[in-house]
Order: sequence, then C-alpha cells, then structure tokens
Amino acid sequence: MHFMTALKAAWQQRDSLLCVGLDPDPAKFPAHLQGRPQAILEFCTAIVDATADLACCFKPQIAYFAAHRAEDQLEALIAHIHARHPGTPVVLDAKRGDIGSTAEQYAVEAFERYRADAITVNPYMGRDSVEPYLAYPEKGVILLCRTSNPGGSDLQFLEVGKPGGGVEKLYERVARLVAEDWNASGNCGLVVGATFPDEITRVRALTGDMPLLVPGIGAQGGDIAATLAAGRTADGTGLMINSSRAILYAGVHANEGEDFAAAARRVALDTRDAINAQR
Repeated sequence: MHFMTALKAAWQQRDSLLCVGLDPDPAKFPAHLQGRPQAILEFCTAIVDATADLACCFKPQIAYFAAHRAEDQLEALIAHIHARHPGTPVVLDAKRGDIGSTAEQYAVEAFERYRADAITVNPYMGRDSVEPYLAYPEKGVILLCRTSNPGGSDLQFLEVGKPGGGVEKLYERVARLVAEDWNASGNCGLVVGATFPDEITRVRALTGDMPLLVPGIGAQGGDIAATLAAGRTADGTGLMINSSRAILYAGVHANEGEDFAAAARRVALDTRDAINAQR
C-alpha cells in the first residue's frame, strides 16, 4: 500500500494525528526488563500494542536501536507492527543524507531490510542525494525542513536568493523544492517543529496539503493548539504530531513498573484527545 494511502486511512479510521515515537532507552526500562537480551523489542512491542488504535503512525528512531546493537530487534519490531496492526505506517527516523551511490544503500536498508513505510531524509546535499529514496514511489520520503531544535536556525533561517528575484529563507526553499519539483509520486512530506508555529503556517502555505511530521510537543515545549491552528489542512488532518518520551516513559514517571504499557496508553489517549480538541 502507498504510504500516503495508509496514512490518510489511519487519520480517518483512528481519528488520530498522533505519531508515537519509539526511542527506546534501556536505562529507563522498568526493572523486570533490565538485562533481558530482547528487552528493546519487548518494551517497544508492548508500547505499540497498547497504543496502536490511538496512533496514525509509529516512528522508531534508528540510533536508539543501533547504539545497542539491536538492529535485528528493529527489524522484528517493524515486522510486528505490520503483522499485528496492518495498515499502520512506520516512519523510520534515520535522517539520512549522502551522495547518490551511498543513498541508494541507505534506501535499501530502510525499505528492503527494515521494510519501513517511510524514512526521514536530510535534503541539504540536494536532489541527487534524495532521488534514491524517491525511486520507491510507494514509500514516504519525509524531508527535514524547519526542525524543532534551537540550532536549526543557524542554517534553516538564512536568507537565500529566489529564482526570478527576491529572497527567501532556506527552509522555505526546501519546502518549495519538495512541493514543486521533488514530489512527482506524491510521496513526500516535511519535518516542521511544533516549536515554530509561524514557520508551520508558512510551510503549509507553500506546500498545500502535503503531510507534515511535527516533533516538539511535550518535552520540547511545542503547543498543541498553535500547531493545529498553523498546520492542519481543511479536512482537519495533514499532520503527524509526534510524542516520544512523554508516552514511552509515562510508567517510569508514575513508578508503575510492569504496568508501563498501560501508563503509556493513558498518556497517548490524553495526547490524542488534546490534539482532537483543537481540530
């Protein structure tokens, strides 16, 4: 199934714009999982099973698996999501960006090894570094545009000359390039941080109904109401609003031990409902 088809179906059928980020840190796992050889997989599958009906997609962050030599558990996790929760898109958060021949291998890694439905990509090496991902027309390619971290302004807010005259911000150039030139298969999206609602508004104006992956609510301080006002499309969708740590470690904060997945579900439900209240 085309990534965008699956995403739109999940938006509607689950009445949800919530993306659950999967950033497993074994140091934060409950005591009964500590030291177990498949602890990352056990933790993540429990979170997935507890929240799948509340989420429009899941977003595993590859570094949290690779740092613990758990790439095999990442493969198993994505296979689990596809088997147990069919139709739920998986966005591999890898932020890859390299020359074409290397990008080809990264695309194989994401789409053929891990079987992800979409991947985050760094566009700052230009179109030839992105084309290997675009060669998979049914897979989502979600490009960094205006990121949620404060240092994103170091480059993304620089003014550059516009074709035909005038100036624009670099993140605006990225948004236009993706919307006007790179999205021939209709499989592109952009990353725009919830910490910058004015820029979400600008990106939405430049890209029409293109899906936006929005990190930065919760721990990073992004405001849900401002994010929805700036980024939702006319039908009240268009966003994948990511929450990771607040959901994953809700049980740790509440000292709920083996009931960590139930705690995660409660926070995911509250977050989805808070988002829907602004739609």
